[in-house]
Order: sequence, then structure tokens, then C-alpha cells
Amino acid sequence: MSHSSRQNEPLSHRAAGAGRFAPSPSGDLHLGNLRTALLAWLFARSTGRRFLMRIEDLDRVREGARERQLSDLAELGLDWDGAVVSQSHRLRLYDNAIARLRAAGLTYECFCTRKEILKAASAPHAPQGAYPGTCRNLTLEEREARRSSGRPPALRLRAAVTSFSIDDVVHGGFSGVVDDLVLRRGDGTPAYNLAVVVDDADQGIDQVVRGDDLLSSAPRQAYLAGLLGLAAPTYAHVPLALNDEGKRLAKRDGAVTLAELKALGHNANQVLGMLATSLGLAVRGEGVDLAILLDRFEPDGLPRQPWIFKPPTP
Repeated sequence: MSHSSRQNEPLSHRAAGAGRFAPSPSGDLHLGNLRTALLAWLFARSTGRRFLMRIEDLDRVREGARERQLSDLAELGLDWDGAVVSQSHRLRLYDNAIARLRAAGLTYECFCTRKEILKAASAPHAPQGAYPGTCRNLTLEEREARRSSGRPPALRLRAAVTSFSIDDVVHGGFSGVVDDLVLRRGDGTPAYNLAVVVDDADQGIDQVVRGDDLLSSAPRQAYLAGLLGLAAPTYAHVPLALNDEGKRLAKRDGAVTLAELKALGHNANQVLGMLATSLGLAVRGEGVDLAILLDRFEPDGLPRQPWIFKPPTP
């Protein structure tokens, strides 16, 4: 069933909950992104969930990237339910969530520059990557003095814990740092950690499948969801695709996008087979489709190590 036909399916016929893929339109999707999208689709469809597409466009947007991303996903055969949602059209939801946290006394203004934060966070007493609370207890006079300097403040969460634990389908129990995370940046843009929590809950997403580079963000997000009275989703953080130096895929690694691989003579079905092989769902050179992969898919059988990608030859 195509995503257009599922959009008209009665709600009573759909499984409760949903999975999603939520790319940032900052450029073309590379094979690592496509692999994660495939896994998110397989996780959702294998559990009877809807599969939603969300464009996270609050940060850098490259013209035409959204359209190319959606086209690449569709060319691989991935379908989704309902309309594609863009974060830039959902600002009122984020403002409402921030207003609730402010009313509960759970926010404060932060005037730190990025450089100041990096310097303070590198101090021996600060948890790695955590904001050290520099502006947490400023007096009214101190806040006014910083505001008068003309530096627009960010808005941070006043967290009551320093760590939080989640259960992950791939990694099991995981505890991570929770700090006074940014809710709204100094330029007024809602921060990623807030937007993703609000979006997932509002869209009925109860299964989040994404790259394991975001595993450390999950405890922060699950904690924030609880403060907003929202249920945290089930998480599955999957291994990334890396180059032969163990670094994340990038343009310098050769043909890493669908368009680049097609230019070398590899069609979309062959690229799907390449991704399936990397997941242990096919053997090299085997012709597969999504129905075959869905039938073979078992989360417990997924590789636990990164996929080391080597560009194919024409």
C-alpha cells in the first residue's frame, strides 16, 4: 500500500503508535542516512505501526534538499503515512511547551557564548558535554547587567537531576547525562531537544529508530518528556555507517549518495540490496525488495557494530 493510500485509511484500522524518519534538509541523504531510514521503516512496519516522515528544518536548510531526500526514499521503495510534516510549521507547539515549563519555574535565561560554555564544560568538575550551570543562579541584578550588554539570552531547562536512564532495543539499559539543556536559542529558534520531544508526542510516535550517535541525547529527551507529562518513546539506536577510517560518511568518501551511485551505474534496487547486505538481510548481489526484507527482519539479529562502507566500483 502506498503512502497516499494509507493516508486515507480509517484510523480504526491502523495500529496505535508510529515510527518515523526525521532528516534535516541540509543536503542529500548519504548511505548511512538511507540505511537508518530503512531500519526505521522495518521497525515500524514489522510491528504494525504507522511510519511518518518529518523534516527537521529549524536549522540550516539547503534549497532543494527536502525534495531530493523524499525522492530518494521513495525510489528505494519506502512509503509513509499521511503528509510530510515540517518543524518550521509547528512553532506554536514549541512555544506552548516552553510556556508550560516557564510557568512551572523550570527555566532560566543563559547569556553564555558558545566559547564560554566550551571553556567551562572542559573544567575537571563538569560532566563531559554538560552545561555547568554558569547562569543558573544569577541574581536579578546580574541578569539585568548581562541583558543590557545587548546579548540575547537563550532559555535553558532547570533540571532537577544530573542523569537519567532509558531502555534501548539495541543497547539495553543506558544512563546518560542530563544537564540544563537549551530549550530556545538566543535567536529565538526552538532547540532540537525540545522540538523532537514535542513532535514525537504530538504525532503519536512511540518508536524512535535513529543513529547511535544520538544515544547520549535520549536520556535528556526522555527526562524532558516526563516534565511535560508526555510518555517517552521506545528507543532503538542503530549503528552508523562509517568510512574505512572509522569516521562518519561524508562527501570526501566517494559515491555515498543515491544519485552518485546511480551515476556509476548502480540502480536503486541494487543500492537497496547493498543496504540489506550490510544489515545481514541479504547476501551480496542478491535481488531483494522491501517485502522480502520485512519478512526477514528480526531486531535481535541486527549487527551491533558500525558498517564500514567501501565505495563500489562502476
